Amino acid sequence: MNQREIFLRHIAQTSLSPMALEINRADGCCLYDKDGKEYIDLVGGISVANTGHRHPKIIAAIQQQLEAYLHIMVYGEFIESPQVQYAKLLTEHLPENLNSVYFTNSGAEAVEGAMKLAKRVTNRSQIIAFNQSYHGSTQGALSIIGDEYWRNAFRPLLPDILHADYNSFDALNFITEKTACVIAETVQAEAGINAPSKEWMQALQKKCKDTGALLILDEIQTGFGRTGKLWGFEHFDIFPDVILLGKALGGGMPLGAFIADKKLMDAFTDHPVLGHITTFGGHPVSCAAGKAAMKVLTEEKLIEKVSQKENLFTSLLVHPKIKAVRLFGLWMAVEFDSFETNKKIIDTCIQNGVLTDWFLFAANCLRISPPLTIAEKEIEKACSIILAACN
Repeated sequence: MNQREIFLRHIAQTSLSPMALEINRADGCCLYDKDGKEYIDLVGGISVANTGHRHPKIIAAIQQQLEAYLHIMVYGEFIESPQVQYAKLLTEHLPENLNSVYFTNSGAEAVEGAMKLAKRVTNRSQIIAFNQSYHGSTQGALSIIGDEYWRNAFRPLLPDILHADYNSFDALNFITEKTACVIAETVQAEAGINAPSKEWMQALQKKCKDTGALLILDEIQTGFGRTGKLWGFEHFDIFPDVILLGKALGGGMPLGAFIADKKLMDAFTDHPVLGHITTFGGHPVSCAAGKAAMKVLTEEKLIEKVSQKENLFTSLLVHPKIKAVRLFGLWMAVEFDSFETNKKIIDTCIQNGVLTDWFLFAANCLRISPPLTIAEKEIEKACSIILAACN
């Protein structure tokens, strides 16, 4: 059997028609298949490769940690330098109340931990989430996902979950003294880059504060410069009680985290002890890679260049078939009239050397979330291929 046959037979499949590209190498903003064909990566591993593929400083940090140790003990028992130093770096770039980091393996696990923390701290059970939100596929995260198509096949799910309309002031009336937490994406990703108003976000924070509900912001995709600021919430002059991180957090290695005030996080230490536990969360190699990636973001001033690159994309992506371009930083949804049109354009782009995809809740929209390191020439080439595919 060749690699493709082994993939289809022995790798559990998540769709009837996977891309099945056989990628042998990745570098910067490009992927290369087994035949050496180059693809400009406009997906970035779904906002994972913000600092590009295989940045030399990240590779060096991984190699240095490999010489020291890999896994040595379950999370939280030993003082592991990569965890400690990365937690310190993260909290130095966050509001004062976000000072205690719980590292996990993934963003979905961060969601699970935050949901447990909210229940434990408030002694309440009700959780409010939003329609067309995406927070992961584990059963707790699935319970708050904002689309019944994905929830229905796996019921019964967690009870006492309410779904409200995102960016709706009427939705704020659902938040009461019975609410443990409100979980929201700072900018909805899989809805096709759906950004709320600043006024609504501020009203949401105030309502949570007035009722004692925790405000949990999912920055798994918006974090680490994707929106043109380090954190998405900075655009709205608010701050959450808990922030959820993943994707780019590990610099290409698997890593997630939820971050809160230590006064809240200490609820996991007693009654019961080990209130939340993970074996591989905060793996030392992942933390070393993540710390290096965050330093690359700040030291190489990648975030400061997002606006210029965003403007270049929007100036070039003009075509009668493009109905709209919704964007928030170097992160955009190119809207067409239907999924069928979008899928043909995506397939043509891939054939011609541009990797892109669609959104779960906006199947008629083409995804653009490239590494923040993408060069202007790569943007121009990618846009010319997209426009040619439209024709």
